[in-house]
Amino acid sequence: MRADLHVHTYYSDGLQSPDDVAATAKANGVELVSVTDHDTVLAYPELFSCCSSRGVKAVCGIEVSAYYKGVRVHTLGYGVDPEHPVFSDFLGELCKGSLCRADDIVSRLKKGGVRITLADALQYRRSGNAPVHAMYIARAGSAKGYSPSPFAFHNKYLSRGGIGYSELCRPSPEQAVEAITACGGFASLAHPGRIELDKQELISVVKSMIGCGLKGIEAVYSTHTQLETEYYKEMAKEYGLTVTGGSDTHFKGGGKSIGTPVFDCGTELCEKLGIT
Repeated sequence: MRADLHVHTYYSDGLQSPDDVAATAKANGVELVSVTDHDTVLAYPELFSCCSSRGVKAVCGIEVSAYYKGVRVHTLGYGVDPEHPVFSDFLGELCKGSLCRADDIVSRLKKGGVRITLADALQYRRSGNAPVHAMYIARAGSAKGYSPSPFAFHNKYLSRGGIGYSELCRPSPEQAVEAITACGGFASLAHPGRIELDKQELISVVKSMIGCGLKGIEAVYSTHTQLETEYYKEMAKEYGLTVTGGSDTHFKGGGKSIGTPVFDCGTELCEKLGIT
């Protein structure tokens, strides 16, 4: 079954709707899709309805923006149950934490001469229940003329080392895995090739996450080289992890496309995701 298990919508930092995702998945021959918005599952059940009408299967997903020593170690969760008390509380903490972090970012930017209010950023939030993503602040900054694009603003001001960078209220990878696992979900390490840790430290983190219930690793990913893909597939074998794959598409017309790279969700993984 051709699958893309890493797609974003406008409920986090993407620009596409759940219906856009379903339509593009169908057009690109993708049979199974998961929207993995950052720290929220608000795209569901809308995505389920849009996919069902097109004959595309969907699995409820999330990408938790977890950090280790200031380094992003994003963690994917599949088959999560938003109503489970442990996971529901975790989602609530992620949302509250994002508001605290946004306040901190805005304050740091102001001290550096970049005047953006929280209200400026919130106009880009699709739902009042959604976490406040740093990209909303970046869009506000770009709109005010501080940078030619949101991406340029984010890279200059909000990335690690930038004057607006904040690690406030970030969960650890272990906390992410524990919350995903507690509700019966399947946790997978997102895009390991993008994690800014040396190989030995990454392996140490992976082992710690496995101890908390990590079951997969996203070896097949849009920006992984062939060598990286093979390396992480071997890592999966060594540590008993299941390979997952996704494009990490955020919007149409960019450098990434739903269904690319091609990933076959085999019988074993489909069973683990509850897909029949």
